[in-house]
Formats: sequence, C-alpha cells, structure tokens
Amino acid sequence: MYQTTGRVISARTQAAAAVPRWMSRGILLATLAFLLAACEEEKVEVMENIRAIKTITVSERGSGQLRRFPGVVEAVDTSSISFEVAGNTREVNVNVGDRVEKGQVLATLDDKTFQLNVEAAEAEVGKAKAQLAEKETQYVRQKTLYEKEWVAKAAYDQALAARDSVANQVSYAGSKLNLARRDLEKTVLEAPFDGVIANKFVDPFQEVARGEKLFEIYAEGAMEVLVSVPENAIGEVYLGLPAEIAFPSEQVERQKGRVSEVGTVAGDANAFPVKVAFADPPGSVLPGMTADVALLLGESGGSTSYLVPVSAIAAGDGPGQGFVFVFDQESSTVKKMAISAKGVQDNRVNITEGVAPGDVIAVAGVSFLRDGQQVKLMAQ
Repeated sequence: MYQTTGRVISARTQAAAAVPRWMSRGILLATLAFLLAACEEEKVEVMENIRAIKTITVSERGSGQLRRFPGVVEAVDTSSISFEVAGNTREVNVNVGDRVEKGQVLATLDDKTFQLNVEAAEAEVGKAKAQLAEKETQYVRQKTLYEKEWVAKAAYDQALAARDSVANQVSYAGSKLNLARRDLEKTVLEAPFDGVIANKFVDPFQEVARGEKLFEIYAEGAMEVLVSVPENAIGEVYLGLPAEIAFPSEQVERQKGRVSEVGTVAGDANAFPVKVAFADPPGSVLPGMTADVALLLGESGGSTSYLVPVSAIAAGDGPGQGFVFVFDQESSTVKKMAISAKGVQDNRVNITEGVAPGDVIAVAGVSFLRDGQQVKLMAQ
C-alpha cells in the first residue's frame, strides 16, 4: 500500500517538474519572434520642424539728406457723385461737412417724365403681347390646316414668320421697359459709402446733365498727403520710406507716415506725384489742409545706410561686421548675408552694406538659423 502511494507521489513530482521546462521553451520562442518582428519594422522617418521666424522689412534710413516737400492732405477713399441721367433736381438733402451713411439719399430728380416713360413702355409691352397672342392663334390654325394638306406651305410659312416677328417685338418692348425702370431708379442719388461731404455743386431746382459732378465725398479715417517730388530726387523715394508730416498750425502735432504710392509719370515742372499715408491720423487732420513732408533721401555721392534692430545681427569675425538672414519668399528660405555697420542708434544698428530697402530680415533667434534653412513667417 505504501509503495503504491510512493509511486503516485513520484509521478506527480515528475509531471510538476516537466511544466516549467515547457513554459520556458514557449517564453523563449515568443521572445525570439518579438525580436525578429522588431527588426523587420520600417524605420520611422523624422520630419524636420520648420522654424517660424519674426521679421521686419528694411525701410528706415540711418543716414542721408533730409528733404522737405509741401503737400495737401487728401482722403484715401474719395468719390465724385453724379446722376446717371439728366434732369431737374427736386431735393438736395445734404450740405458740406455732413456725415452720411452708405445708401443715404443725397439728392433726387423730378421723376414725372421718367414715370411717364415707364408707363409708355409698359403699354408697348402689353400691345406687343396682345399681337403675339393673335399671331400665335393664326399660326396654330395654319399649322393644323397644313398638316391636313388643306393649305399650301407658303401660308404656313407666312404665319410662322409673322408670329416670330411679333415675338421679337415683345422682347424689344421688354428691354425698353427695363431701361425706363432703370432710369427711374437713377433719379435717386445715394451715398456709395460712409463718409463726409467735402464739396457740393448743386442746388434744388437746378438742371443737371448726365455725369455732371454734384458732390465730393470722402471716407473718414484713412488720410494721406499728396506731394510733388522733382525728377532729380524721385529715384531715392520708394514704397514704405518713413516720413514726418508737419502742419502750419501749432495745434496739430507732427505725425509719422510712410510713402504709400510713387508716381511713374511726371506732371507739371517734371515733378512726380508721391503719396504719404498717415500711420494714425488724428481727428483734427482734414482733407484740404496743407502740410510739409520730410523725407530722408540718399546721400549725394555716397552710400546710404539703413537701421535694423540689434537682435537681427549675427556676430561676424571682425569689428563692424556681422550677418543678417534675408527671407526669400519664393523658396521660403533664409539667406545669410554679410553686412557692415558703422554704429548704433536707439538700439538699432546702422548698416552701410548688405541690405536694401524692401528686404525682409529675421529679427529674433538668428543664432539658430543657417544659410538656406526653410522657415515660415511668424509676424511681419
């Protein structure tokens, strides 16, 4: 009895010893399979992060010849208002200096004649439609008879031509009616945008021609100064050139501005029109006021320098030397450009060589940039 029990215990012990060996083999196989799968995985391609850079546009000169030009203040958005039809003015609802809103009625014409034209055109349309109905009936009758071979084809063709001719008359009369209604609508003159009446050239019961200027209106807010620059200086004027605007009245402070438009055709005395936009025009500046515009033009017979922030300069090998990174819009990359400087003004470097007006340069994190690096603009 005891021997049998011992054999049973011995068998269980052997079975228990066999289980760990089986599990060890399974774990080993699973580990090998995992390692092989890991080796066969595709390599993950690391994408380069495109750096966003803060930039400015080179425009302010650090040296040059200060020139002053007299000019006149104008509104950026102006319009001359006129009727598109001729007639006699019935009402004029605004005066010079009045503020108006878009769609506000400025003046009206006597519309009796235009109303009669609409009624006459409506009568012509009605008459033509009645004739068309009659010709349509005759055409249907001739078509039926022709299909039964009771009339000749010539009679059918004549009825068809008569119907089509009257149909064209209906279309023509409808077009005349639309024109008459349009002319009636044009007897009311409305403001094209919110603004101020600058000039008025019409009074009630005045006969006006089509296209005759009756009002001048300008939009409030955006202002600019129109000056004339002689031909010997126009080559030094470019878009974005900083300017200082002064007024004869001591009550109006000097204002900052930039050149917003440069004319390409000379006017009187071979002078070119140049417009200087205000950075933030005060409410006391009105169209028609006189002003003096000071522009820092290039030095005669010498090079012109430009001011850029100190943060835009990467150190060079020697004194007065360094680098800037110029942004190329077509390739969205930066180009490392060597520059020469001759001093610092108000935390800005006076660069004599290496930059030009209109260049877009990085002004932050230049130590992390490299030549030809792809970037994106963060702020201008």
